[in-house]
Amino acid sequence: VQLQASGGGLVQAGGSLRLSCAASGIGVSAYFMGWYRQAPGKQRELVATIPPGGSPNYADSAKGRFTIRRDIALNTVFLQVNSLKPEDTAVYYCNAVSTVGTRTYWGQGTQVTVSS
Repeated sequence: VQLQASGGGLVQAGGSLRLSCAASGIGVSAYFMGWYRQAPGKQRELVATIPPGGSPNYADSAKGRFTIRRDIALNTVFLQVNSLKPEDTAVYYCNAVSTVGTRTYWGQGTQVTVSS
């Protein structure tokens, strides 16, 4: 199983990015898919999740600015991040959790840096 995260970069405050998490070895439609982030010196925190066949859930910091969606044909989960703020600077990780059992997979992370 591999989760390949990409799409990060350096943007100015107010800018946007689209993060991608391409999965292989699992089907994104059958797993709880999520995005987390970890800023320097801080714990990893939840950003957004989307359950199989369900509606997305967002951290309060992401509501209204971030959108998570899955593309079954591409077997990829996207995180559209808009209106970026310097405090959004972090490494963003994608995550997959099985609906049965406790299998959890993590991608390698993609760096998002927002300049003020």
